[in-house]
Amino acid sequence: MAYYLGIDGGGTKTYALLTDDFGNVLGKGVGGNGNHQIDRALAAQSIREAAEGALNEAGLRIHEISHTYFGLAGADREVDYRILHPLVQGIGFTQNYSINCDTIIGLRAGTNRPYGVALICGTGTNSAGRNPAGEHVQVGGFDYMYGDFGGGGSLNIEVFRSVIRSWDGREQPTLLSPLLLNFLGYDSVSDMFDDFQDHGKHVPVHVAKLLFEAAAEDDAVALEILNRQGVELGKSAAAVIHKLGMEKDAFDVILAGSLLTRGDRGWIRSKIEQTVATIAPNATIVTLATEPVVGALWSAMDAAGHAVSQDVYDKMRAFRDFEHIKQTTR
Repeated sequence: MAYYLGIDGGGTKTYALLTDDFGNVLGKGVGGNGNHQIDRALAAQSIREAAEGALNEAGLRIHEISHTYFGLAGADREVDYRILHPLVQGIGFTQNYSINCDTIIGLRAGTNRPYGVALICGTGTNSAGRNPAGEHVQVGGFDYMYGDFGGGGSLNIEVFRSVIRSWDGREQPTLLSPLLLNFLGYDSVSDMFDDFQDHGKHVPVHVAKLLFEAAAEDDAVALEILNRQGVELGKSAAAVIHKLGMEKDAFDVILAGSLLTRGDRGWIRSKIEQTVATIAPNATIVTLATEPVVGALWSAMDAAGHAVSQDVYDKMRAFRDFEHIKQTTR
């Protein structure tokens, strides 16, 4: 019997999942922040806790695992890998392991193929892909200064500034104004403006969700922002597809992250679909509905040369054991 371990290390939580080659879940583990860019020591501790939790529950040791696949937030550049390889080796994973960015395990979780494109739009944005030859490329994932647009950590600012611009006459009236004032607890835009200016306040990330409420009422300002998010993600998808030479291939474009999987009613997705259909007509847009850690597990099987069967796909797509933990951190 062969055993596989998948680890999904994010900025808030780290999840580990251990199965046999039939996809039977033998162990699960959870840790805290797994992004070394936020806190290297804490990331090492969190990854260790999650891995050991899964191993202990399964009654197995590291040397018994056929392959371990780490999908880690912050695994973006060569300098990151020079940190991450010693980090995981220090935990005890000295052989039969792989490290990649968390975007790739989100991709793998959304498709039956070991290749395709993934677009992430949660707190931030990221895009990455792998072609049938196994070549990998990432576009974006850093911040606005380095070419990105959107995600909750930027769209919250778009909401705030749109309300300010509407108030001072540079923008048309928008439903975002009463929604934002109610959300933040102000009686007027003037009061909000002065309080933020005088006390150096920051706009909460969750303000971004107001875009969906306003868009549902056909608010032109909200629709323009969400449409731009879709256009920008479409550009990212196009860049990945071109770099990997996948224009004629049949593959899935996986949409992941809360803004794409929970809030959008097509305002963002429709723009992505238009772009992808133009440059890669054989591609299919898919909204991620499977835990990303499952993608890490399937990637471990791929790396070990074990073909993932349809039975394993069907069985593991129903896995939801980490969902209650995610609900407490939203």
